[in-house]
Amino acid sequence: MQRNDHGFSLQPGMQQGDETESPIPTRLVSNEEFPPLPQTPQQREVEQRILLAADALAPRLGLSRRQFLRTSGGMATAFLAMNAVFGRFFSVSDAEAVEIEAAREAAGEPGFIFDVQLHYVGAAYDPTDAEAQRKGAVSKPGLMGLRKRAQRFNPKLAGDSGTLADLSWQNFIKEVFLDSQTSIGLISTPPGPYPNEAVVPPKEMTLFRDEINRITRSRRMLSHGLVTPQLGQTDLDFMEMQAEQLKIDAWKAYTGACPKGFEHGWFVDDEKIAYPMLEKMRKLGIKRFCIHKGLPLGPVADYNHPRDLIQAAKDFPDIDFMVYHSGLLNVTAPKPSGEVPWTTEFCEMKKKEPGIKNIYMELGSTFAQLVSTNPAACAHLLGQMIAAFGADHVLWGTDSIWYGTPQWQIEAMRRFEIPADLVDKHGYAPLTKAVKEQIFGLNAAKVFNVDVAAKRNEIPADFLTQMKMAYLDEGASPSHRWYGWVV
Repeated sequence: MQRNDHGFSLQPGMQQGDETESPIPTRLVSNEEFPPLPQTPQQREVEQRILLAADALAPRLGLSRRQFLRTSGGMATAFLAMNAVFGRFFSVSDAEAVEIEAAREAAGEPGFIFDVQLHYVGAAYDPTDAEAQRKGAVSKPGLMGLRKRAQRFNPKLAGDSGTLADLSWQNFIKEVFLDSQTSIGLISTPPGPYPNEAVVPPKEMTLFRDEINRITRSRRMLSHGLVTPQLGQTDLDFMEMQAEQLKIDAWKAYTGACPKGFEHGWFVDDEKIAYPMLEKMRKLGIKRFCIHKGLPLGPVADYNHPRDLIQAAKDFPDIDFMVYHSGLLNVTAPKPSGEVPWTTEFCEMKKKEPGIKNIYMELGSTFAQLVSTNPAACAHLLGQMIAAFGADHVLWGTDSIWYGTPQWQIEAMRRFEIPADLVDKHGYAPLTKAVKEQIFGLNAAKVFNVDVAAKRNEIPADFLTQMKMAYLDEGASPSHRWYGWVV
């Protein structure tokens, strides 16, 4: 595959041109930080099973196939198809496909969900709306700032009519807060040539956060700031501005990226480049550090490996290091030993340092791509991370809205199980309801000092929830679209 043959495009749920949409992806969707793989034979079989089941069940409920696939029964049908193809990884019953009460009982209460990795594309990225005039609009070079963007469109997506409006903050609110059970979100951004030229610069991220919280009269959004330590004193000064004027909630960094004029990335344990930045975090009192690790693209692979976090975490025990994407190298079938590239190695490194308590593993993109492509690899990854870091050090993130609404990922995690044979063979801890509650939100609440009890009481009364209730009463219309790079 030539990377420049494939643009960043909006991909409907099923094959291009199909009139239906699957509630879960049936092909790998990239967040533009790794080259996606083609649809696997297993995913194709899942897709076919979903359509066949929907064709059979929808008429019994007086629905069209499209309508059925947007219901809780449609979601259950998708997980039944996954189990039929991959083996039993999801807790779902046949009754849920056709009985509303059974589906509601299986879903249970929404619980507290804190998504620590969310994205949209800022309006300033394309101020003249030039991209709206083009099919497969989101293929403009420079969108992510990590590599040269595609100049030509993916021929398979020639019929795509999506534009940057689909990645706007307005659609973000619909996908995240109206069409999913997300309680609180942390807005993030990919880097740019300089931090203030990112896809969503820190000033815009914090403005978006503040407006959402002002309107809802509650703390529903938090925001990243950006750090680029290769810039030296310029970056330290920019950090001070972000902390004092923008009141950012956490820092975000890309060790595999470099600003304009630099030729390579950096390491978190580099005492000359990174440690002044970490000292500045201490001084500013914002000691939450989110680092893109894994998902390398291009010649920056080594900088994306998470190994450098071990020494940095030991040297700065008062800073919380959040490993975005769990350090996963790529999507692949696990070896017989259960090894998952990079993440397994990092887990073994952590086991040798039991005193480290300030590293957290985040699931954005990693969970989405593994659970929909290779559930066995997903089971190994979760089992190994919980064993090495603890169930209280795994954070929920979805990397949406690249994956559309986070709801399908929430449903998948809620139902996901590590099979008994893997538990017995590898000694993994079962994914209990209590463990999932920690991952879904309790762990992040602790890191970000969120009072979960107060938030649970507060959210039902806020304006955003009132909007959601009205939206549901009028008949919700989830898009079941995802907005990523496919082949």
